[in-house]
Amino acid sequence: MSMPNFPVISPPLTREDAVNQILSSIALEELGLSHIINAEGEKLQYILGTLPGISGPPATVDDVLAANDSVRSMIDTIAQAQLFYKNKMQSALASSELQGATGPTGATGPTGPSGGPTGATGATGPTGPTGPTGAAGIAGDTGPTGPTGATGATGATGATGATGSTGAIGPAGAVGAAGATGATGATGSVGPTGAAGPAGATGATGPTGATGPTGTTGATGPTGPTGPTGTNITDTSGFAVNTTGATITVAVAGTLVPLPNAQVLSPDITVNGTDDTFTIAPAGRYRMSYNVNTTAGIILGTRLIINGVANVASTIIPLLSLSSYSNEIIVDIPANTTVSLQLFGLTGAAVLLGSSAGASLMMIRLS
Repeated sequence: MSMPNFPVISPPLTREDAVNQILSSIALEELGLSHIINAEGEKLQYILGTLPGISGPPATVDDVLAANDSVRSMIDTIAQAQLFYKNKMQSALASSELQGATGPTGATGPTGPSGGPTGATGATGPTGPTGPTGAAGIAGDTGPTGPTGATGATGATGATGATGSTGAIGPAGAVGAAGATGATGATGSVGPTGAAGPAGATGATGPTGATGPTGTTGATGPTGPTGPTGTNITDTSGFAVNTTGATITVAVAGTLVPLPNAQVLSPDITVNGTDDTFTIAPAGRYRMSYNVNTTAGIILGTRLIINGVANVASTIIPLLSLSSYSNEIIVDIPANTTVSLQLFGLTGAAVLLGSSAGASLMMIRLS
């Protein structure tokens, strides 16, 4: 195997030129990727029929899913290329600078001619700032202690203090012997009877006597009048389903789902001629639920339209493809309210399950 040959570049590239060439190639590769990403976006626009100025045949659900898989695969490849370009750019920017060996010292040039005029003396520079004051010197040694002075004269004697208080009285003497007892006096007369004392406490209750025999049962009283018949508010209810396997052409703004089969409607709930709008006569609080089942997973939204307005609490907008949608709400509605089941958010067709519950709607009054 022969060694690779590199072309001779004249003038030779410097290290900085080489790094710039690498960065330029990365920039051109990024520009090419941006064109590829834009082409993928236009591919999706063409499939969905939203590419300005270009219209093609309506895309099927399989066409949309195939285009989605193709775009996802291309985006994965672009993401991997981006990691490679990032490492390539970081390596180019972080490459060490190479310094060649020092060349030989050139020959000393000839000495110039002498005798030129002396140059003018330069101006004197400004005086520098005064330096800081030096630190104070250390203190000198303490001098010797002087001689002790003469002792002063003794002071005059103070006045005599006051006399102290009298001492405590001593203990009393012993008690003398008792005198002789005198003669007993005559007995006095009996005094009057004193008042009666208060009544004593009540004694304890005696034991309970034996229970007497049970008396005979009295005659049965007459039956009272019958109360008024109650009202069953759940009599207002409705149910309808689509079991035909219908294909629903869904518009982005929304398409109502017909529910012509197995209709069980109370007299105060009616349906229009296309079986997609139900009118509830009584006002009240209602429980409403729906189900949608398709033959393949698709990305679309489902919701209830109440009096012509989309109910947010009933709305399902999935992030991934689904083939089954269901929701349930409790809502207060006025008299003569209209209710419909709607598919929205997809320009294409949704095929409901056939010979089974492809779509259904239930309405029950709670209060």
